[in-house]
Formats: sequence, C-alpha cells, structure tokens
Amino acid sequence: MDHRRIGDILLERGFVTPVDLDRAARYQDEIGALFGQALLRLGAVSEDMLLSALSDQLDLPVLSPDQLPQSPLQYHQAARTLGVSVDWLLLHDTVLWHEPGEPAVDEPDPAEGVPAQTDLSRPLFVFSRAPLDPALHETLSRSASGPVQVVLGPNRLLDSALSALRSAGRVQSRDDLDDAQRLREMAEEAPVIDFVNGVFEDALQRRASDIHIEPFESHFQIRFRVDGVLHQMQTLPRARFDAVASRIKLLSNMDIAERRLPQDGRQSVRFAGQDIDLRVSSLPGAWGESLVLRLLRKQQELPSLEGLGLDGNAMRVFEDLIAEPNGVILVTGPTGSGKSTTLYRGLELVNDGERKIITIEDPVEYDMAGITQVQARSEIGYTFAKGLRAILRQDPDVIMIGEIRDGETASISAQAALTGHLVLSTLHTNSALAAIERLIDLGVEPFLVSSALRGLMGQRLVRRLCEHCARPANPDDIALGDRMIAEARADGANGLPAKGANWRTADGCHHCGGQGYSGRVAVFEAARVTPALRSAINEGADAAGLLAAARQDGYLTMLEDGLIKASRGVTSIGEVLRVLGAGQVRRQVKA
Repeated sequence: MDHRRIGDILLERGFVTPVDLDRAARYQDEIGALFGQALLRLGAVSEDMLLSALSDQLDLPVLSPDQLPQSPLQYHQAARTLGVSVDWLLLHDTVLWHEPGEPAVDEPDPAEGVPAQTDLSRPLFVFSRAPLDPALHETLSRSASGPVQVVLGPNRLLDSALSALRSAGRVQSRDDLDDAQRLREMAEEAPVIDFVNGVFEDALQRRASDIHIEPFESHFQIRFRVDGVLHQMQTLPRARFDAVASRIKLLSNMDIAERRLPQDGRQSVRFAGQDIDLRVSSLPGAWGESLVLRLLRKQQELPSLEGLGLDGNAMRVFEDLIAEPNGVILVTGPTGSGKSTTLYRGLELVNDGERKIITIEDPVEYDMAGITQVQARSEIGYTFAKGLRAILRQDPDVIMIGEIRDGETASISAQAALTGHLVLSTLHTNSALAAIERLIDLGVEPFLVSSALRGLMGQRLVRRLCEHCARPANPDDIALGDRMIAEARADGANGLPAKGANWRTADGCHHCGGQGYSGRVAVFEAARVTPALRSAINEGADAAGLLAAARQDGYLTMLEDGLIKASRGVTSIGEVLRVLGAGQVRRQVKA
C-alpha cells in the first residue's frame, strides 16, 4: 500500500495542479467528503484518473464491467449467505457477490427465481462507495469465511449494481418528494452528486453531444447521442429520478419545484478537468419531466475545412464565397447538422485583423479572439432583428447572424449586404436551393434575393466508418451505389467516381464500441449565385429550373456528395440513406 496522500499521487502524475488541491481541501472542509471525492465533484479530475491513483494507493484492483454478476440474484444470494440484510447493504452503498463457479448437481436453477447455494470457499467480491468503511470491514470479518476481495470501480457501475440489488431484494421505495426543500436536500446528497457527475464524465468520454434522461412508470432511462445516434446507457428505478432531475435543474439554475411547465436552463460547469457549457431543456410528460442536456466543450477546436468534409466543388465554392467583399452567404440544414461550425471556420478565414467582425448568436457556441460576439436574448425582446440593427451602427465589415428566423431579419440582412457588408447566416431548409424560396416566403422580393445573395450551402452530418473494423461492402450495396452514381451522372452531375470504387460497410469492434462508426463528416451542396441562377430567381423558376441553372456551375446535391464519400470508404451507403432518407434519395435520383 502506498502511504502517500491521494492528492500527492495525482499531483505527481500531472493530473491536478496545486490550485486544484487547495480548492479541494477547502471544499472537503465544507462538506466532509473524502479528498478524492472532493476533487471529483469540483471537476478537477476524471473518475478514471482518480480510480487509477486509488488503485495504486490502496493496492486494490479496479473493476471492469464484465466482472459484475450476470444475474442480480447473485447479489441477493451473497447477502443471504452472509446473513447481511439488503437494506444494510443499500444503506452503505455496497454490493457483494461470490466468484462464479460450477453449480452443484442439486442446486436450484436461478432462472426459476430461487437462489442457488453458494460455495463459501469461493472469493467474495465487495464493491462499495466507501471501500475502507470500518463498519463494512467489521461486518465482513464476522460473516465471511472465505477470501475477500475489495474492488474499486466507477460510480456508474456501482449505481447499476445497487439497482440490481434493489430489484433482486424487492426493496420498495416511496416517492414522496413533493416538497421543494426536500428536493433540494436530495439534490445535494453525495450519492446523487456523484451519480450525476459520473453521467457527465461518461458522456464526455463517449463524445456524446446530448444526454437524454427520460422517466417512465417504473423506471427512468439515460441515453447518449453519439455521432447523431441515440444509445441506451442505463435504466434505473423511478424512485431515484426526482433526486437526479433536481440535481440537474439545480446545476442549470432552473426552478426545482416547477414540474408542470417546460423550462430551459444553462450554466458553465467543469467535469473531469474540462470546462463545459451546459444547456438543459425540461419537458413535463406523463411520468415526469423529460430532460435533454446539450454539452458544448469550451476548449473544443474547430476542425479544418478538410476535416469538415469540404472538398472538390464544394470547397472551391466556399473559398470563393468567403472571399466576397459583400453579399449574403447562407448555410442551410436542420438543427445539429454543423452549420454553425462551418460558419465559424469561415469567420476564421476572414479574421485577418483588418476587418471589423461582429456576430449575434443564441447561444454563443465558440469564443473567437478578435471578434465581437453578441448574445441574443429573446426573453427580454433582444431579438436577432433588433441586435442586427444595433450592429449596423458599429461600422462592421462582416456580420454573422446565428439564424434568419423571420422576415424582418431576412430583409435587414439583404439591405446590409447591398450596402457593402458581408453577411453570413443559417436557415432551416432541406436543401441549399430551397433557401431561395424560403427567403421569398419570408417577404424578401425576388430581385432583392438575387441581388443580395452570393451563395448557398446545405449540409448534413454522416458517421465516419471506423478505420479499425470497416470491411468491404456486400455485393448488393456495391450494386446500389454504382446504380445511384450512374443515375446521378445521367441527371447532369459531374465529378462522380467510376465503377470499382472503394465501397465499405460498418462491422464493429472495441475501438468504436461495437457501432462500426467513429466520428462524423459533413456532406455538402454548394451553389454560387451565377448570372444563370440569378436569372432563374428573377424569373420565378421552380426547383427543377433552379437546379438546372446551378448545374451549369458544377453543383452537386448532398446525396451526390454523400455517394462520393461513400465510394471512397469514408462512410457507407447505408449511412447516407439513413441521414438523407430513402424517400429523398429516390426523389433526387429520379429528378
């Protein structure tokens, strides 16, 4: 056993700074927690860092998920064998189980709900939130007759095991948390704090963009959105939900007692050494409030244009557009498709120190040096339109508007472009060219749209194939890909690959968590407003007419860009179909 203090071990490994240790010491004095737990709750270290140091300090192994019992009955059986009540174990946040072995011939079948007899000579595993608790060791010394192995592990694993113990022991919990003060007290209890911190840390490790916490009649579930897809992570008893929800609402400055109306909250927090902007939305449902948490990493670096997925014609168009001295440039797509990231990268390219750049956003997602960034606040009447009017009095050269939501903002943007400003913004449409019709629907005259608009981009995010396990696509997918490219080429698309491309598909391995994908890349469509497209706008051309005009400048749809990326083995045909939708694909192929 290493007799050095845990703080000294972490400091020696470079996991913490002396400032972190001082803050943790003061926090420990305030709440009476263990020093390592104080560091964890302050966000100075990750749980993995702390467990590694504790393992060396205490000479105890760290548990892996596959070492937990397969059946919850094993927890209950160990408690019965040792004569320890389930209530006592739950009170001490502890689970026990014996090392599995071959059952005796006359042992009952656990599948029938009857615990099998246990060979007491097998090692007893002890997993506790307080592994050095004297009361725990005194009880074990009286009850355990065989070898005992105390193990360390993440809080999320312990919470899962405790839930299984509750289920196996048929422990009933009462849900009487209507009192606001009681909710606040529960939200500040150490197990709840540790559980929520563990959820955040797990989400950061898995690169999750959102956390979904959803209550049902007898349980609640936690799901992470990773690379645009939701994954089930935990299922826990409903009785614990109110405390967890209250903790999250407390963190995000929301009203704990209000559970009948939707709420939004935000806060800057620190977890596992990372500074995070937390955006929380609550929506009252039949069984409680559904909570969705968006995680925005403050230190996250913007990807390069190539890292975004821009290449070929889309890259050339974007570079030309961002070099324009004036006009409106729009990036279209649904929420979460990476539009803001593309615009931020464009701002970095024009941020040469010689131009005044101002943004108005809701929220401000990236802090950018040398740029004035303004937060819109619709709740006090400070809308995009009102903020844009104020910005125009600040002598800007380049303006970025988080989103064009109404006719007033659209009209002011067009007028600003015509008076010598470069205006970048986003719009929610299904394609780049559909933004033209959307602007006209918002009340901007077609001649003003054609005069002010310089270019349009549309984008979606598709998952990248895991480079460790991607395998050649099956013959049906290869044939589908080749057929779709042939039909797109017949529709006037240029620059598409020939047959024999590197079509690949997802498999799954430990590097990607069995998903077959790791990370995302954007598929783009980009159109300059050329004389041909300007004429089509002025003449009120339909979607087919606008597409024909854009094709003259090498325009490719998102589907076609997705096919190019799939043909290079970056993503799969199945992923392109999932994101763009089979119906949309068929319509675009037949256009």
